[in-house]
Amino acid sequence: MGSASGIGSDLSDRYQSVRLATERLCEPLSPEDCTAQSMPDTSPVKWHLAHTNWFFETFVLEPGLPSYQPMAPEYRVLFNSYYNSVGDQYSRPDRGLVTRPGLAEVYEYRRRVDEHMLRLFERGLDHECAGVVELGLQHEQQHQELIVTDVKHLLSRNPLLPIYREAAPAPEGEAGELGWHGVAGGLHQVGHQGGDFAFDNEGPRHSVYLDDFQLASRPVTVGEYLSFVNDGGYCEPGLWLSDGWTAVQRGGWRAPLYWHDQGGEWSIYTLSGMRSPDPDEPVCHVSLYEADAFANWSGFRLPTESEWEIAAGGLPVKGNLVESERFHPAPPTRGTASEGVAQLFGDVWEWTASAYAPYSGYRAPKGALGEYNGKFMCSQQVLRGGSCATPTSHIRPTYRNFFYPGARWQFSGIRLARDPS
Repeated sequence: MGSASGIGSDLSDRYQSVRLATERLCEPLSPEDCTAQSMPDTSPVKWHLAHTNWFFETFVLEPGLPSYQPMAPEYRVLFNSYYNSVGDQYSRPDRGLVTRPGLAEVYEYRRRVDEHMLRLFERGLDHECAGVVELGLQHEQQHQELIVTDVKHLLSRNPLLPIYREAAPAPEGEAGELGWHGVAGGLHQVGHQGGDFAFDNEGPRHSVYLDDFQLASRPVTVGEYLSFVNDGGYCEPGLWLSDGWTAVQRGGWRAPLYWHDQGGEWSIYTLSGMRSPDPDEPVCHVSLYEADAFANWSGFRLPTESEWEIAAGGLPVKGNLVESERFHPAPPTRGTASEGVAQLFGDVWEWTASAYAPYSGYRAPKGALGEYNGKFMCSQQVLRGGSCATPTSHIRPTYRNFFYPGARWQFSGIRLARDPS
């Protein structure tokens, strides 16, 4: 859970803006698109729309408006994700079977919650309630990104390989030669400093000791990763973690997710359709296992999350984020490749060598909202920086994303690190 970023009309305006942005992402989709589920790790768009609504209903309206009556009591179970303190949940792998309520009813459900939320804003919020609203908005922005990634996986399974939306043109650019940005070791402070919103897992702020290190000037490109593929990287067990090699064998991996071998030439499925790989854009849809194997093959390593955060500290949060509407990584714009560290924000989430674990002194908040982050601090790996599907107002240098190491359907990529020679 985070701290409130504002109370009053500003929060009301932000609420309406975030809710509108969610629904705008759904505009290119049919009702059938919004109901289907392509694998247990993804969810139907209709479920994302309903669950984010359920969050405001459950954690804001029910405690904040004593007269509020839920539209359908059965939604409390149907659209609960993992909050055991709230009650039972419907099976996650079976969300695609929920053909009813229909999409129109889910939008009606959202309109009803919006109406009551605006009434609550007009009445006025105390600091605690405003904090829960801000958490709900950040939560909905997370689901905006999941809508993009889950839709991509769903459409990729359609033999027609349909287009979600024509991509906005990318600015001209080229990756250039990989450079290195040196950072002096010593005692550093990491974690959120307070003030603006942050999730509970971003704190408490604390000291870490780092040796001198160097961070790559940009993410690994498609061209560089293609060299790894062509060199037999997926056939050399010595490059891989044991679990990674098992995943390669079990899944028949030969390249990143969404790469198609078409008669000896690779094509990549994107949300704007099939296209030839651009050697200058960041490689994406790789697992932690693939990122680590590439780092071993290249003679470097992955950065720790503290190294990444120290290198990103003080840099402006800008880049190819969801507002660009490219929905795909892009080469660095002209000039940025020579500006020290480029593309730290947007394009691809960058795997780190750090396990997702609590910071020293972390305690999960009490109550149901304490289940938001803390209970997942096991067996997952931290990613940093946001992607082309991340809202700009949602990302910051201290943001800790986390996924299981075999996950590939997110826009996940690679940035290398090394120790000084």
